[in-house]
Amino acid sequence: MKPAATPDPLAQLTEIRAIMERSSRFLSLSGLSGVGAGVVGLLGAAAGHFYLQDHYPAGYIHLINGSAAERWAALPFLLLLAGVVLGGALLLAVYFTWRRTHRHGQSLWSSITRRLFVALALPLVTGGLFCLRLYLGGDAGMVVPGMLVFYGLALLNASKYTLDEIRWLGITQIGLGLVAMLQPGWGLVFFALGFGLGHIGYGLLMYNRYERAETAGPTS
Repeated sequence: MKPAATPDPLAQLTEIRAIMERSSRFLSLSGLSGVGAGVVGLLGAAAGHFYLQDHYPAGYIHLINGSAAERWAALPFLLLLAGVVLGGALLLAVYFTWRRTHRHGQSLWSSITRRLFVALALPLVTGGLFCLRLYLGGDAGMVVPGMLVFYGLALLNASKYTLDEIRWLGITQIGLGLVAMLQPGWGLVFFALGFGLGHIGYGLLMYNRYERAETAGPTS
């Protein structure tokens, strides 16, 4: 009778490492990063609303129905605002996620986070260029719906690398974007709902589900 084959130690170590890396996807995002992104989104919506109210008689509705010259005049501010909102949300996401991964002795930048970044970036960049073309082409009322839909698609694309609940956040954003297409004059409201309250609700849900027990002190 032939003796049982001895397991290959190197193969076992490789398998263990792969399992550990896959399991780290549940630690790749912090719920607090969603809350932070939502707060930034609400501030961005408020800043856009007050700027447009100060510069146009009917604010946002005037902009989406106005002339090409008026849209071009508002474009530098809108691009700056978009950059600040995106940058602020990313900084908060990186900070809170780094804090959580550091607590677990893990690295923030790994192969799984690189794949997550690419999965998010491709639809976001494509959607950003598409929405810019809509704005410049005279269909500014479809910009916010387009942003919500492409962002939702980005979340769906990235959901296989992170928490499963990201998929439902993505579906919610897509749904809001499709409804916003029917009410283009309410674009800022839908922006605040999707990028603001949607993120805050998701972040609180994830924090209570995954992180509250981690940060709670020892009980007596």
